[in-house]
Amino acid sequence: MLIKTQAIVISALKYSEADLIVKCFTKSNGLKSYLLRNILKSKKGKLRTSMFQPLTQLEIEANHKDKGTLETIREAKVHYQYRNLHTDIAKTSVVFFISDILRNTIIEEEENSLLFDFLTASTVWLDTHDVIANFHLLFLVKLTEYLGFYPDQTHSDYEYFNLIEGTFEASEINMYCQNGIQIKILKQLLGIKFDTLPEIKLNQKQRSDFLTMLLQYYELHLHGFKKPRSLAVLNSIFT
Repeated sequence: MLIKTQAIVISALKYSEADLIVKCFTKSNGLKSYLLRNILKSKKGKLRTSMFQPLTQLEIEANHKDKGTLETIREAKVHYQYRNLHTDIAKTSVVFFISDILRNTIIEEEENSLLFDFLTASTVWLDTHDVIANFHLLFLVKLTEYLGFYPDQTHSDYEYFNLIEGTFEASEINMYCQNGIQIKILKQLLGIKFDTLPEIKLNQKQRSDFLTMLLQYYELHLHGFKKPRSLAVLNSIFT
């Protein structure tokens, strides 16, 4: 079936001498993997390697067989031209981190327009703003809503957060209950928009410790989730 849809690139992996296997989250069909033949050698083709950098937003025309095999892209063009998302060192570090996260978390091969709109809108925000030190933290918190384990705020006045249940607790009821500065940060991030981020002031240790807790939260709720390889680089960028 010939499909025309928006898509956001999750990852691209070199395959054989000149091919790429590209994972995209499409607006119409969810996660799809495409085999792009000879793209690494071709200079005159309709598809260019630069189109398939992580988080690039595309409009594609693709053949979807929907048989669990690699699909093919006939045509592609950039839907949104980033300003400096792939050239600014700090933003590039965030991009690779988010790409790692999405590769580990998104598995659904069906339409999810709400998740798609969140991914595209948040990457546009990252591209168009310069104060981004806490972007990845809020992104991870917001992403849990689309993955099914957003924190329950019913008792958000309680001091402890239960990583297993995703609930706030009055006391430490198991070994996965956290309190202190990390939970204060979590409460600050719940329900806010990206535009509010500059108001949240964190030092490098607070940011790193909170991220460690968030990644543990992901590990507890997503089978097979692995900590991103880009984590060390990200932590070193935002000091």
